[in-house]
Amino acid sequence: MALETWLIKLKTAISSGLGTVKASTPKPKLSPKKSNVGVLAFEIAGIMSKILHLWQALADKNIVSLRNESISLEGVRKIVSNDESFLLGLACAELVENIKLVAKSVSRLSRRCEDSNLRSFDRLIEVFANSGHDSLCWVLNPKDMEAKSKKMERQVTIIATLYKEMEELTALENGLRKALQCNENESSAYEKKIFDLQQKILWQKQEVKCLKERSLWNRSFDSVVNLLATPVFTVLARTKLVFGIGHGCCPTYLPRSLSSSAIVHPTKENKDSTNGFFESNSKLLKPPATTLAAAALALHYANLIIIMEKMIKSPHLVGVEAREDLYLMLPSSIRSSLRARLKGVGFSASDAVLAGEWRDAVGMILGWLSPLAHNMIKWQSERSFEQQNLAPKTNVLLLQTLYFANKEKTEAAITELLVGLNYIWRFEREMTAKALFECFQSSS
Repeated sequence: MALETWLIKLKTAISSGLGTVKASTPKPKLSPKKSNVGVLAFEIAGIMSKILHLWQALADKNIVSLRNESISLEGVRKIVSNDESFLLGLACAELVENIKLVAKSVSRLSRRCEDSNLRSFDRLIEVFANSGHDSLCWVLNPKDMEAKSKKMERQVTIIATLYKEMEELTALENGLRKALQCNENESSAYEKKIFDLQQKILWQKQEVKCLKERSLWNRSFDSVVNLLATPVFTVLARTKLVFGIGHGCCPTYLPRSLSSSAIVHPTKENKDSTNGFFESNSKLLKPPATTLAAAALALHYANLIIIMEKMIKSPHLVGVEAREDLYLMLPSSIRSSLRARLKGVGFSASDAVLAGEWRDAVGMILGWLSPLAHNMIKWQSERSFEQQNLAPKTNVLLLQTLYFANKEKTEAAITELLVGLNYIWRFEREMTAKALFECFQSSS
């Protein structure tokens, strides 16, 4: 025991001596290390995903779809607008607004760059948006943009893997902490369990370290912003080209191979010279007073329509309480119009032909109204607080939702659905009651 104590003291003394020698040795001067983005890599991967989503939304096939399908939806034409120019203007304005939000995120990162050009990103993107002047030639040609897109896709994948592995590491460390607190009398099985956990943690730490070295985590702010800046410029340039905005401003080497059917030209161009390009587009997205968005009812009516859709599909499953809950969801304007429509309607609902006609009528209304309601839910959920760092999973635009829907027209359609649902529901109850009565009569 004395020998062990002496050896420990000797080891300590030697370590202290070596420490003194090391301390007295002058350290070579190192150049200051550039700070890496570190944990901000997860946010940056989200920005990259959004850029990629915007670039894909501007692909030929998606622009053709916008022109031939999105703005031609029956529901859009019935309760949003029948003006093609207005609808294309909304689509363009929303894309530009999304680009502006991405540019703001890049600007925040650029303030920590050492390169003065990168630090000026917010000013340069504003100048390019307003005038088309690209002083640093940041707009990429199609081939270079595709290469940059693949690079960003790889980084997004690596960061997603890193996040998963870091979560696994945390779970293992928590497991070890709990196991050490248990202290199962230091049995051989307990010691093996601790040893195995420690080995797994060592391996996991190495895996995380390797992923950090390969990913954005170990990149400098200059490197990351340089990777993001050019795609943002290119996406904005592509948007201007596709929607025919300021043709003279766009560089001549932008893709002109776009099929003529894919290029859309809103005929009414915003001429507001008092504001910049981004601000002018933001104004276009402000909903008029006649819309559901202005009345803060778009999401509420979307939920209401989806509930009615389920009830109309299975009226026999709708109880009295469910009907009352639905009625409580109705604003006063719809309640009053519903009362007016139901005036003079009898209590009997036994006409099978009339019930069939109502089924056809509400089916037709739901055919064009329901897609807008579902799109509203999708659009809102993809932009919720929890999803803000993720790219949207769909290409749903505001014009395809209830956001810009005319309040009066939408409420008229909802009232018709309620009247039809009322008759179908009462018909189903009467038929069920009649069948039960006949069954009781035959058995007695």
